[in-house]
Amino acid sequence: MSLKKYYDKRNFDNTPEPKGELQSVSKNQRFVIQRHAASRLHYDLRLEVHGTLKSWAIPKGPSMNPNDKRLAVRTEDHPIEYLTFHGTIPKGNYGAGNMIIWDTGTFAIDTSETDKELTEQLAVGNIKLIFYGNKIRGRFALIRTTSKNDSEQWLLLKKNDDFAITTFYDAETLVPITETRKKKFSSKLSPGSIIQPMLASTSKEIFNDPNFIYELKWDGYRVISHITDGKVLLQSRNGINYNSKFSKLHDELAAIEHDVILDGEVVLVNSDGVSQFGELQNYPNSNGELRYYVFDMLFLNGHSMLDLKLIERKSLINEVIGELTITQYCDHIEGMGTALFNKALEAGMEGVMAKEKNSNYAIGFRTEKWLKIKGIQSTDAIICGYTESSNGPEYIGSLILGQYINDDLKYIGNCGTGFSDKSRRELQMLLSNYEIKDRAFKKKIPLKGRIPHWIQPILECEVTYSERTKNGLLRNPVLKRIKTEIPKTHTDKNTPTIQTKKSSSSKEVITIDGFKVPISNLEKIYWPQSKLTKYDLIDYYLNISEYILPHLIDRPQNLHRHPNGIDHESFYQKDNEHLPEWFETISIYSKSSEREINYLLCQNTASLIYLANLGCIEINPWSSRIKKIDQPDYGIIDLDPPPNMDFKHVITVAKEFHRILKDLHIQSFCKVSGSKGIHIYLPMSQKYSYEEVRNFIKLLCHLVEERLPKLTTLERTINKRKGKIYLDYLQNKRGHTIATVHSVRPIENAPISAPIHWDELNNKLTPRQFILKDYLKRLKQEDDLFKDILKVNFDMYKTLKLFDSIN
Repeated sequence: MSLKKYYDKRNFDNTPEPKGELQSVSKNQRFVIQRHAASRLHYDLRLEVHGTLKSWAIPKGPSMNPNDKRLAVRTEDHPIEYLTFHGTIPKGNYGAGNMIIWDTGTFAIDTSETDKELTEQLAVGNIKLIFYGNKIRGRFALIRTTSKNDSEQWLLLKKNDDFAITTFYDAETLVPITETRKKKFSSKLSPGSIIQPMLASTSKEIFNDPNFIYELKWDGYRVISHITDGKVLLQSRNGINYNSKFSKLHDELAAIEHDVILDGEVVLVNSDGVSQFGELQNYPNSNGELRYYVFDMLFLNGHSMLDLKLIERKSLINEVIGELTITQYCDHIEGMGTALFNKALEAGMEGVMAKEKNSNYAIGFRTEKWLKIKGIQSTDAIICGYTESSNGPEYIGSLILGQYINDDLKYIGNCGTGFSDKSRRELQMLLSNYEIKDRAFKKKIPLKGRIPHWIQPILECEVTYSERTKNGLLRNPVLKRIKTEIPKTHTDKNTPTIQTKKSSSSKEVITIDGFKVPISNLEKIYWPQSKLTKYDLIDYYLNISEYILPHLIDRPQNLHRHPNGIDHESFYQKDNEHLPEWFETISIYSKSSEREINYLLCQNTASLIYLANLGCIEINPWSSRIKKIDQPDYGIIDLDPPPNMDFKHVITVAKEFHRILKDLHIQSFCKVSGSKGIHIYLPMSQKYSYEEVRNFIKLLCHLVEERLPKLTTLERTINKRKGKIYLDYLQNKRGHTIATVHSVRPIENAPISAPIHWDELNNKLTPRQFILKDYLKRLKQEDDLFKDILKVNFDMYKTLKLFDSIN
């Protein structure tokens, strides 16, 4: 384990690469894949092994297709700090060229293939891994094909599993071109297929150059449009689904008869044709005409256009989009940048884009071949707090802004314009999740009597301004947009790992599995009578994540938020636009809401803790997973007793269900609800629709009602139940949820919705018997009693034939 070769090849006075040092052995198993545009484009795979990053150069990049055998050339070990390195290595240096992070995450040894330690696998040249990345997921093998030397040749192979594809895969496109992509257009594409657009650098001066074309710079949302077989997916640069927000555009693009991926800017223009970003943020509740100006095309009818010249790609756009209304071609002029720039400023627009007309499309790159030249100044600022509005504390008056100068956070002024009343309220709800007690600035700042609320300095916004004062303050700042990204440069240094401490609970950004998770107000009381805090909730979910996550992964989440504890107002939320870019979501059309809902997916410990920080005390997943969204994994029987009923009656009913299920040879699972009832789960093997499952559960409930008519009812109306236990089979509907296994409940003493053995149904059992404080001990003793629920094979039709024999 040495970094000597790494040091020998670099002059750290001339390269921004981290010098780093050999780290002590840790249990972390992180990986990064970097797209490296050196003399020859390739991808660098790096695995964290015993204090360094073991590295391979992969010319064609990884593939998710098991038929692809990717050459991987072993290179020198790199320091751990290289996990987050991206940027440009200057000419004259080893590896000169642009490097971006293409994928990152964690990995594990594939114990189904080997019981050897990772270092032993590396030595023999046969490594079996499971990747947990955004683009690369599932089982892989790295196999050495030459003798051990300075340029070992290996093969990177994808194994057949649930993540494997059978179609063409190109790391440069990120999107499988044919059938896999078509299957996924009905919902959100998987994280591995989010296309990160080509980005422009900034130029301070306009210029004329015959090798450049010049376009108007539209001030809106960058949107990549995927169109396949008339199905449309609108994605932001970070993968946020805009199908619902821009539903009119979505419907119009469905008329395009080609399979195509377009790149453009969605704007809202006034009567003069000038884009109004503030109005766009409030769309559709705003004035103006929606426009989608398309300025590039990445794929057409299964063919990549990335290597064509820009001028060639643009020449085909009009033919593809035809005479649509909202969707329009973004025209350009050649060579005469100054003339267009001056006209743009006269019209009230931001400026122009200058693009080298022979440039190729480089996914995810910020390139100097595309330049943005603006006539007004703008800057990114960190939101460090906000002041209350004179209209009430639930509205934001102004944002308190800061910037890092020589690693010191400096105050640069307050921004109080660029808001509507609605956005002031929404911003207050967003920022309240990050509140802390003390200001992040070292010095006291002038607020002129306004009441401040301080927040963690981790969220960015973009503001325009006229000039800076001598003290570095922004003059006439106007809010342009809130960014979801956490500033990377200044949060990495003091970011703790998965551990949290009450002494520092006011403000934290913790790193979990390589992801930055903001947490706040850990000392806030969530359960007043038992004095349990938000810290206790987060600490609980951290400790039981390995048990609860198998029941959450790939399931859309319905959020039930209690941001101020169980005694205060709670609300339900199904989607959220203000998310870290690593947080996975899926867009599902809701008939009742008549819109696309961007559901959150709890895929890892980081996302679980993010939900807990939002005040999601209980976790409510769907019964189905995204690959078979209309076929639930299990059916649920919810035994819902009336208030104050003796729990022994609920136990009697649960036992009757169990007798019937045993007679029908159905393996079933049982848990106390953590509230007042019992939940019984029946595995369904993803074979049946929600309607089929619901009807089957209803049949069982009718049978129990016949056997226990004095105790049970299927009457939905509460005042007609006559004090009986309601046998709720209607939980088995698409999108309906109940608290998951091991979930905390927002009830006094923080009870758990805990699995139990069937023989624990006795007179000692209570529905709130297991509580947050001591539940982990039970889990370690009993393990997860629901862990095999997805392994049971169930045949509904064979079971139905047995019903007559038990009646």
